[in-house]
Amino acid sequence: MSHSRKIRVEFNHCDPAGIVFYPRYLEMLNSVIESFFRQEVGYSFRRMADEGTAVPTAGLQIDFTAPSRLEEELDWRLEVRRLGRSSVTFRVTAHCAGEQRLVATPTLVWLTAERRPAPWPDSIRPRLADHQEPT
Repeated sequence: MSHSRKIRVEFNHCDPAGIVFYPRYLEMLNSVIESFFRQEVGYSFRRMADEGTAVPTAGLQIDFTAPSRLEEELDWRLEVRRLGRSSVTFRVTAHCAGEQRLVATPTLVWLTAERRPAPWPDSIRPRLADHQEPT
């Protein structure tokens, strides 16, 4: 099972050439991950902030395969590729009109309020596992 989200490319995402400036893709990627935790896992970033926990990005591989332009609507898809003891690796893609624009593989780590890696809580791990795609 995967998580999907649409994001329209806005003026603030673009460079003077009218294409998405690559750091803006990272902001969109983070937004997709945040919506996944809120909608699918039931554990929002707001809740994490209130509790002092976090899921920082520990690693990121990203390949940009085609440019995106102002007003295009990007179809983002997130799936869990690997679920570790305290980490999760996603595969996130963005497409527009059937054309792939990027592929990202971010790895996030569960941190306690003491800012130490720890096993995923029992309320989170099964929901992450529900979104794990067979390899």
